[in-house]
This record gives sequence, structure tokens and C-alpha cells, in this order.
Amino acid sequence: MLSKRDIRLVASLIFFLIAVLISKIDGKKTSQNANQNESETTQSKEYATSHKVTRVIDGDTIELENGQKVRYIGIDTPETVAPNKPDGCFGKDAANKNRELVENKYVRLEKDVNETDRYGRLLRYVYVDNIFVNDYLVRQGYAFAVSYPPDIKMQELLQNAEKEARENNRGLWGMCGIKNRESSESGK
Repeated sequence: MLSKRDIRLVASLIFFLIAVLISKIDGKKTSQNANQNESETTQSKEYATSHKVTRVIDGDTIELENGQKVRYIGIDTPETVAPNKPDGCFGKDAANKNRELVENKYVRLEKDVNETDRYGRLLRYVYVDNIFVNDYLVRQGYAFAVSYPPDIKMQELLQNAEKEARENNRGLWGMCGIKNRESSESGK
């Protein structure tokens, strides 16, 4: 029998797949069809290709076999590698969970709008097996949902995941005495 958590995870995945299908159908109806199809083809190729993760840098950043670093879109985990800053509460737990989920595994990457961040890291949604990693980390309380427009395609889903984690005192919400993301940053 599936637990409530498993049912929610499956429901989130189904919601995501439906949203992708709807966006593809709607996208083909726009007047910018040629440009969008080219972009979708490039993105579909990237999404269809698996990339091996060779190193987990922290809870929201990984390194691929080709040396590229990938920053997860829409989430932020407490710091563990920032120079001259103490580790954030639950940061090592987030890094360890990320390691458990993706290290030495093949992941699928999905781009939103921006290719890279100011540090040159790829910005991507990350999937391993049937798990949307960004969502999983937020929903289980390892990460905060954050928005950096224009990369906001999954913003609502991730915000709902954070609300669920917070209401159920999962992860950092239960262990760190955090009421919201702002109160966590004042303690860093």
C-alpha cells in the first residue's frame, strides 16, 4: 500500500507530466512556432540525454562527468561550502540526501529560460529515475523553494511542496526552528 508521501509524489509527477503536455500543445499554436520548435527540439534532446553525476557539491549543486556544474532551479539549500560562513542548519543533511539521490547515477536535465547563472553553472531541473529531484528536496524539507525570474516554470509546484514540508515540520522546518526562509537567513 502506498503511503501518503508516495501518493503525493506520484500526484506531483502526474501534474508535472500533464503540464508539460499542455504546454507543448499550446506552444505549437503560437505565432512563434518556428523559434519555439527549434528551442523545444534542443531542450528535448537535452532532456532525453542522460548525464552521469560524478560529484555532489552541496544540496543544490552537482558536477557532471564532463566537468559541468549544475545548479538546481527553484530551490536553495542551507550552505555547506560557502567560504567564511558556518554551515547552515540541515545543510549537511541536504547535501547527503542529494548525494544519495544522484551521485554516480544518470540524471535527466531540463532547462527553463536561462542557460547558466553568474558563476557559469548550468541552471536545470533534475530528474533521476522517476523522481523530480528539485521537488523532492523541497517537499521533504531539505530545501527552500526560491524564485529567480525568468526561471519560474515550476515555481507554483515548488512553493506548494515547501508549504507541505513546513506544515508537516519535515526536515529543516522541524529541526532548525525555522518559520520561513527569511528567519533561516538571519541565523546564517
